[in-house]
Amino acid sequence: MSADFVKVAETKDIQSSTMKAIDLAGERVCIVNVEGNYYAIGNVCTHVGGPLNEGTLEGYDVECPWHGSKFDVRTGEPTKPPARQAVPTYEVKVEDNNILVRKQQ
Repeated sequence: MSADFVKVAETKDIQSSTMKAIDLAGERVCIVNVEGNYYAIGNVCTHVGGPLNEGTLEGYDVECPWHGSKFDVRTGEPTKPPARQAVPTYEVKVEDNNILVRKQQ
């Protein structure tokens, strides 16, 4: 059974090098635009739950605003402590000007 893609934003809503938090079936997801490529990761830091979309984006690393943990938006893996667990990643595709994210099973 294939998972559904859901429209979460339009490309004009998320400019290059910016992030936006969205709600996807009850999950907090952070949509990230790195040089026109879109990525989606869980928006909740695995350290103590900081909102990643309120942090900073440097290249492919999102830095949590609370304690400075960093995550690679391509893999969800932490690249700087204190977080040690990855955040979930979501499949993203762009059709026309719509950003679509696949819901987790």
